[in-house]
Amino acid sequence: MISWFFVGLVAAILLTPGPTNTLLASSGIQVGVRASLKLIPAEVTGYIISISFWGLLIGLISQHFALLPTILKLLSAFYILYLAIKLWRTADHQQNLSQPTIRFTELLCATILNPKGLLFASAIFPQAAWSNMHLYGLHMAVFLMLIIPIATFWIVVGALLAKNRTRWFNPSNLQRTASLILVSFSIPLSYSAFLKF
Repeated sequence: MISWFFVGLVAAILLTPGPTNTLLASSGIQVGVRASLKLIPAEVTGYIISISFWGLLIGLISQHFALLPTILKLLSAFYILYLAIKLWRTADHQQNLSQPTIRFTELLCATILNPKGLLFASAIFPQAAWSNMHLYGLHMAVFLMLIIPIATFWIVVGALLAKNRTRWFNPSNLQRTASLILVSFSIPLSYSAFLKF
């Protein structure tokens, strides 16, 4: 069974500005929405590879070190809180989105190396997903259903920022909103980790 907490955490973390989302927004600025949509399969593939790799590795190690998933969940909660503080503090900084045109392989590599993959595998996906193919497939399917509209959102954000038509829709407000959302998820995540000690 998929929990709403899982759905909310996945959505909040995917919405958070990071390397992959910055590249998607950059592409939206440079080439527009339609041409940038072809990058979404690169993000999807990158996350499947990264999350699966980290999940299998954690599953193997946790057989010998049972506290590993709990420790990683706690560290992930602190990392989410760190991200929230960083987003809030840098909300007024000017971001450089004028990078050269983004290619499929660049976005794929950026997503595979994105630390969010480890975060998803260690704290967001349930530990049982790494030993049960049905649970893995179910959670990965929900993940993929969320990633496509969120990737599209970031591309559209880039295209809208390029047009600069709305005052309130700006990187600063987006970062502060993402920061508040992340804080609201880091608290129950750390609480659930403390319960396992």
